Amino acid sequence: MVFKDYYKILGLESSKVTSDEIKIAYREMAKKYHPDINVGDSRAEEVFKDVNEAYKTLSNPKLRRKYDFSWNRYFGKSARTSDKRQKKSLKEILIDILFGGSIAKTSEKKVAKPEYGENINTKINVSLQDAFYGCYKKIKLLDVNGRPREFSFKIPAGIQNHDKIRIPSQGKHGKNGGKNGDLLVEINILNDKYIKLYGTDLIMEIPIKPYEAALGATKIVNVLDEQIKIIIPKNSSSGDRIIINNKGYKTGMGQRGNLQIISKIVMPKELTEREKELYIKLKELDANKVIYK
Repeated sequence: MVFKDYYKILGLESSKVTSDEIKIAYREMAKKYHPDINVGDSRAEEVFKDVNEAYKTLSNPKLRRKYDFSWNRYFGKSARTSDKRQKKSLKEILIDILFGGSIAKTSEKKVAKPEYGENINTKINVSLQDAFYGCYKKIKLLDVNGRPREFSFKIPAGIQNHDKIRIPSQGKHGKNGGKNGDLLVEINILNDKYIKLYGTDLIMEIPIKPYEAALGATKIVNVLDEQIKIIIPKNSSSGDRIIINNKGYKTGMGQRGNLQIISKIVMPKELTEREKELYIKLKELDANKVIYK
């Protein structure tokens, strides 16, 4: 049975961390190695399993105490900081003890170390709707040999702006038997004509007429996956905001941001004679009011 270092799996340097720090570290690692982001990468899938296993243990205070006790008993408190000691194999340790490490140093000179290939980075524009619902995309790039090649991949629903999708082994060639690098596709989410994405909030500007601003009104707006009824309060001004919770864009944890409705008072391009008369009366009424005291 392999006794795994759960703290190191979550990217934590020591066991002296709070529950909140464990939760934050888990979210970052789960997002980085999620199968939807690392399509076809078996190593990422194994890391993702280890990350979930580590969080399941360390997020439970009782299981965490048992784990820490077992680790300190068998490995000692300083084991996590002794990276060089953990990285050495049994053969290397025996050579160090018997020969002072001379054989190991000689063999290192003769055998060239494998080198991983460099990653290739690119970007792709995605509509707000495609990012919200998820979709499949294709891109054409020149491969390492200068030949055009098409790559297909899945964009998961609710992907965050500037997230990267990893396509394994499609980067530059490795050296001395090292693995090829990966192709990293950065997602750039484009704003809709009427809706803008700000973090996980959706911002939407709706036009209202002067009498709607004064008397209040009800509006129906289409927001990605549903129609929402908006109540414009009386005596509204341009720039007023109405916040509707949990009706925004998706978050990385399966929740929703907020919808921000911004009112914008618009005037008709032309007024009828009747409308002019009413505005003149309104002006006369307003002239009698004391604006400043």
